[in-house]
Amino acid sequence: MTEFVLPLASADDPADAGGKGASLGELARAGVTVPPGFVVTVHGFLAAMAAVDPDGELRAEVEAVAATDLAAIARAAAGLRSRITATPLPSSVALAIESAYGALGAVPDEAALSVAEPDVAVRSSATMEDSAAASFAGLQDTYLGVAGAAGVLDHVRRCWASLYNDESVTYRRRLDMPERSLAMAVVVQLMVRPRAAGVMFTRSPVSGDRSVVAIEGTWGLGSALVAGDVTPDSFIISKITGEITGRRVGAKDRVHSFLPNGGGVAVSDTPASLREAPCLTDDEIRALSSIGRRVEAHYGTPQDIEWALLDDEGEPADRIVLLQSRPETVWAARAATPVAAPKARAADHVLALFGKPK
Repeated sequence: MTEFVLPLASADDPADAGGKGASLGELARAGVTVPPGFVVTVHGFLAAMAAVDPDGELRAEVEAVAATDLAAIARAAAGLRSRITATPLPSSVALAIESAYGALGAVPDEAALSVAEPDVAVRSSATMEDSAAASFAGLQDTYLGVAGAAGVLDHVRRCWASLYNDESVTYRRRLDMPERSLAMAVVVQLMVRPRAAGVMFTRSPVSGDRSVVAIEGTWGLGSALVAGDVTPDSFIISKITGEITGRRVGAKDRVHSFLPNGGGVAVSDTPASLREAPCLTDDEIRALSSIGRRVEAHYGTPQDIEWALLDDEGEPADRIVLLQSRPETVWAARAATPVAAPKARAADHVLALFGKPK
């Protein structure tokens, strides 16, 4: 492949593949199953931006806007987004993406059919990595069920444009981040047809308890959970004993599924027999928890993981694919800042709160 694309399993540098691409590449090299794909590197983005904004004036305009001036942010961001989506890709970048997409169609994979124009997910992978101090999750766009080389090229541009979504720009302005140093890679992966999907936290998102794994899931694609179309099933698993210590079955009234041949995502009513039935068996819950613990051990910090479970045939662990793993940020940020400086005696905290006696 070229400097503009690289196989997903080779992605290892967030500065080149973005945070999501590098994380997925690391998971693949660690032996965790992820859908096959490739990364449109930062070099492709920079080549495109050289045509869109050669002197950097549009990005400078975005950077000059005050974080509190939402109307000005909306105007500047909209202008840049429209330029990115309307400007044709440099031919070298387009040819590299088309070639990588064509090769992806020949990849044999049980999770997705090998066809000439396979359905793929096109996912933003910004170089701004999630950390304990900041989370960029959900600020850039992902597109599911894209097919055809022309569709992939169009959605790569849309992902690049989403770097300048109003919410993303506002967040960066609040952090006072320079715009010229920003870039975005794009991950292109074969679509999977999950029986169930969701998220998993390797510490409790409610209490911060690191001794448990918390899983949320629903039928079909996990986009139903992200969109708020369902009340997901929830499960709590002890890392110490492996026991499922908590479970709640949600009302999963809607199901998301992708339509082949670039039809995107369909939203339909969940069959009545499945609406209040758990989307995971106990064996599947434990298999997910085990993989979550393995990923946490690999990275050395609690993780926020997106997962999908394929059909009912085979062992649960063999049917789980991970779609993303990033550091958990909410409780990590709280733990990084002590509520109060340590004092010699517990009573001193009380005295400090109400003032010293006169």
